[in-house]
Amino acid sequence: MSKITKIVLTGGPCAGKTTALAHIVELFSGMGYYVLTVPEAATLFTQSGVNFLTSDKDLFLQSERQLMEFQLELEDRLVCIGESSGKPVLVVCDRGTMDIRAYLSDQMWNALLDTLGTTVVELRDARYDAVIHMSTAAKGAEKFYTLANNAARSESPEQACAIDDKLMSAWTGHPHLRVIGNDCGFEEKIARVLKEISHVLGVPQPIEVERKYLVDVVGEIAGGNVSDIHQTYLLPVDGKERRLRMRGENGHNVYFLTTKIRLAADRNYEHECQIDENQYKELLQEANPEKRTIYKRRCCFLWENQYFELDKFIEPEIGHYLLEIEDAEDPATVKFPPFLRILEDVTGDPAYYNSNIAKR
Repeated sequence: MSKITKIVLTGGPCAGKTTALAHIVELFSGMGYYVLTVPEAATLFTQSGVNFLTSDKDLFLQSERQLMEFQLELEDRLVCIGESSGKPVLVVCDRGTMDIRAYLSDQMWNALLDTLGTTVVELRDARYDAVIHMSTAAKGAEKFYTLANNAARSESPEQACAIDDKLMSAWTGHPHLRVIGNDCGFEEKIARVLKEISHVLGVPQPIEVERKYLVDVVGEIAGGNVSDIHQTYLLPVDGKERRLRMRGENGHNVYFLTTKIRLAADRNYEHECQIDENQYKELLQEANPEKRTIYKRRCCFLWENQYFELDKFIEPEIGHYLLEIEDAEDPATVKFPPFLRILEDVTGDPAYYNSNIAKR
């Protein structure tokens, strides 16, 4: 059976998704992947006459329910096709399940989850290997914001920014959410998308840059998503560090196996794959007896179009919170939120590698 990697490409209006999708298909098809693209389901519904702007709440909720079921079915059918291809498969979803969340009230969203008998963890974390959010041009590239290339688009720049924020909030908490902003030219923006997908696929050229800081929390974190993480280190194979991770919310978990190669003090190459609960339990038998399992509570949040991960170590304790931000090559570009007090930049400090914390 072919290996399937499924990625969501999302973002506000006029973000460059259509162009990015074309580049994705061209690049990764040329690398031998069977690339399948899931079309934007909401656009198909709108073109069919569905009115998502209706004031009829029952009709609106029914429309959103059918949209969600259609999205799930469409993704699953393409995955089945990919499994028979005999090639490694890349499924790219032009928006995903959590995009629907951005357009619903809390009450309607919870009603939809109850009706479908599912959870946020299942819809957000378990279905997708990564989520790439391309910011709307209305944020930082206003002169390029246009409605001309999409007949279904009618949002003003202010509305586009609001939608962009809601979409980021809906996906916040996914283990591999990456935000691609407009702090660069459009070609570089597309290149960043391709780099992130290469990273997820395990193509060896990308290098991940992580910056880590010891911090104290001095205010309320607005809009954060909290999850519990259990991280267990396995016996190494061929000198490569391996770790298991169970991550969940409210008793619903997803499981990952990661192989990590350290290239330099602040540069790593990782390959991560999602596994099921039975595989997780089997691999636990290979736990490294010299390291304890780390239990930490992680709060993921967005600030100034940057995606932060803030860890509170429950076991073992390290005295302060550990803040991490990826793809921050230049630390001067990091914009810290006011509710954090930065104590020390510990990027590259071996004492704060999780693998060394596990030895304590």
